[in-house]
Amino acid sequence: MSAEVNVTGSTVVLDVVDPPASSRFFTTHLGYREVLAGEDFVVLARGDRAPDVLLRQRDLELPPARPVGVLVSFAVTGIAAEDERLRRERAHITVPLHREPWGARQLELTGPEGFVVQLVEWTAPAGA
Repeated sequence: MSAEVNVTGSTVVLDVVDPPASSRFFTTHLGYREVLAGEDFVVLARGDRAPDVLLRQRDLELPPARPVGVLVSFAVTGIAAEDERLRRERAHITVPLHREPWGARQLELTGPEGFVVQLVEWTAPAGA
């Protein structure tokens, strides 16, 4: 017998060196707002179905708890307009807008601590 978990929300947790700098990245480029901040953390949220983001101060005395290469992916609509907006804001776009063979249009930008945020618009593959 399997148990069902009643999930009512989700949070992406990023251990970062500078929570305020990472918060500015999310609030400036991704439409998040700060909902709670403490000495060593910031909680961000949006008014839609995107997960909350918890930016936790990383203990510099300890090795990183997670492997390098964190990627947070958000499904979006109107990705061409998002690409234009991010370029105007001078966001650090590390993978330009492109179409994948399976139909997704996507781009990636990198935050101040090296984490990657991917924006993806799902479309039908060419010829489908």
